[in-house]
Amino acid sequence: MPTSGPDAMQPALRRRRRRQGFLLPFACLSAALIAAALLPGAAFADGVTPSEARRLRDEVKDMFYHAFDGYMQHAFPLDELRPLSCQGEDSLGGYALTLIDSLDTLALLGDKERFDAAVEWVGKNVRFDINKTVSVFETNIRILGGLLSAHLIASDYATGMRIQSYDDQLLHLAADLAQRLLPAFDTPTELAIRNRPRVWTHITSTAGGGTLTLEFGVLSRLTNDSVYERVTKNSVRGIWARRSKLDLVGAHINVFTGEWTQKDAGIGTSIDSFYEYLLKEAYKAAMHYLHHDPWYVEVNMNSGATVWPLFNSLQAFWPGLQVLAGDVDPAIRTHAAFFSVWKKYGFTPEGFNLATSTVQNGQRSYPLRPELIESTYWLFKATRDYRYLDVGRDILASLQYGAKCPCGYCHISDVETHQQDDHMESFFLAETVKYLWLLFDLAAGPDNIVENGPYKYIFSTEGHLLPATPQIALLDEHCLYAGAFCNGTAGHGYGTGDSSNKHQNANSVPFDDSRTPSDQSLSNILSTTRGYIKGVCPGLTHAQKLGISYSAEEDNSIQQNSGSSENFDESHVIKSSVQAQSSSVILISHPVASQTEEPTSGRSQYNANIVATAESVGTDTAGASSHPEDLVKETESVSEQKEINDKEIASQGSQPTEGRYLT
Repeated sequence: MPTSGPDAMQPALRRRRRRQGFLLPFACLSAALIAAALLPGAAFADGVTPSEARRLRDEVKDMFYHAFDGYMQHAFPLDELRPLSCQGEDSLGGYALTLIDSLDTLALLGDKERFDAAVEWVGKNVRFDINKTVSVFETNIRILGGLLSAHLIASDYATGMRIQSYDDQLLHLAADLAQRLLPAFDTPTELAIRNRPRVWTHITSTAGGGTLTLEFGVLSRLTNDSVYERVTKNSVRGIWARRSKLDLVGAHINVFTGEWTQKDAGIGTSIDSFYEYLLKEAYKAAMHYLHHDPWYVEVNMNSGATVWPLFNSLQAFWPGLQVLAGDVDPAIRTHAAFFSVWKKYGFTPEGFNLATSTVQNGQRSYPLRPELIESTYWLFKATRDYRYLDVGRDILASLQYGAKCPCGYCHISDVETHQQDDHMESFFLAETVKYLWLLFDLAAGPDNIVENGPYKYIFSTEGHLLPATPQIALLDEHCLYAGAFCNGTAGHGYGTGDSSNKHQNANSVPFDDSRTPSDQSLSNILSTTRGYIKGVCPGLTHAQKLGISYSAEEDNSIQQNSGSSENFDESHVIKSSVQAQSSSVILISHPVASQTEEPTSGRSQYNANIVATAESVGTDTAGASSHPEDLVKETESVSEQKEINDKEIASQGSQPTEGRYLT
């Protein structure tokens, strides 16, 4: 994609068009293309019934196996399938990329036989001690994420997919891979280099440097080695610390100087998945500067001036993210607008020019992307509006009639001619088919580990399933819920107690400040010192393993073991709760507000949104209250934490923060 719009569009012309109101076609396009999608009566004339949803679910399953079997027969063990010529190619690193990326989809479909065989083959045959140049970002989300997801499924009886002979082979591979990627973070700015190891580039994308923490963080929790989580957090924090005064980030940055080399801010190409981590911090500015309801444009990160009136297909993940954030109404309108482009061409092109209502030159392809389907799934899950099943049916029909080819499914090189291209990315099986199957399965009566399994699952950027178990949900700064899993030995940053590291995985029960009295702060629940858990966490009760309750006795035990029993009031113990968790949040920011401090603004406002760390958790916060809704609002911060952060900003140019993982 051009870095600043079409070459022919000079700055003066852009300014003139902006003055003349070239954004008006947005409104015309919206009115012409999406009115029907937002009219209730129009969506139900031939709506999908539950029985048809079951048939469509089975059709999607057949779609998966047509592509998966084609890969195994004609491409394996190469990375990806060439579905027109029925051949294979090494596109990433030469380690059976498509198989690893598909492992948890096999588990989701309940195919234990193939899942077992695939896990066994990967454990015995995949090695990373090879001389290859790889993309750090793609290797992380596809390979590392695929290995970790499959490991967590294969090692746990509760998933129903436990492999008897499995002995953590995939976890060992994941740790070996991550260790080989660590030098990519050894830069003056601590931002991750794009490629590793032979081709070092000074430029990385915002998404590439800011979308690594989930996989690396899970690995840290599983191995009790905090280095993986630490380096990736530093990378995403470093990007956010270099945001503009408008709280916008650009698309590309020099990892050695920290200078932005591409200053167009948007929600699509090169930035998209960054918002999955720092949505709380970045959402307000994105909606203010990028949102032209129902579309989104690219603007200069410093001035906010529109420079690129383009819908690109990677933007289509955004409505799903809005659903997870609880902002459903704009998600509905934007999804309808994006789907109107699909309806117009049968696929979404990589770029659609909103000023001319035409496919953008040079961006005419559809490489089987999952983002629109992903948002469709989340919107149906949130609204149960059957129009989204109609959307899914239309998307499935387009793929079946336009993209299906002899050995799999082909890229579409031109959405207007539907010409096929001999390539099938691994994410087609990891994401596109997965979200489409989940959509129809949810309507038919869900029968899968995501909806009916023992845990709440986080979907990674690549759509990999990661369970929100206590072992994974633990923050290194403090336990977020009573009876938290406290693993390991001193020295790694995940606890100093004697708790066994053999606890069985269980559904996490996030600590919820809103259920405590206003003077019952996090510091009254757990005492921490410099990021290490103080005392011995008592483990999990049966009820907590099921993820359904707290008990006064357990909370009292936590108080005593953590050394914070002084000033403890039994009337403030969290009461039992048996309500199901509606979503899983791995990194939760519960800002602790000081009564004496006024809300901050500008760059200091960001400091108010960070999670209470070991330094600030001991601050006197009597009378403070914290509520979940405060996570997306401007909040207050304890003065001590603000001073610490201001010093760090001045000395390092970097701001600490905690993002949230939503599912």
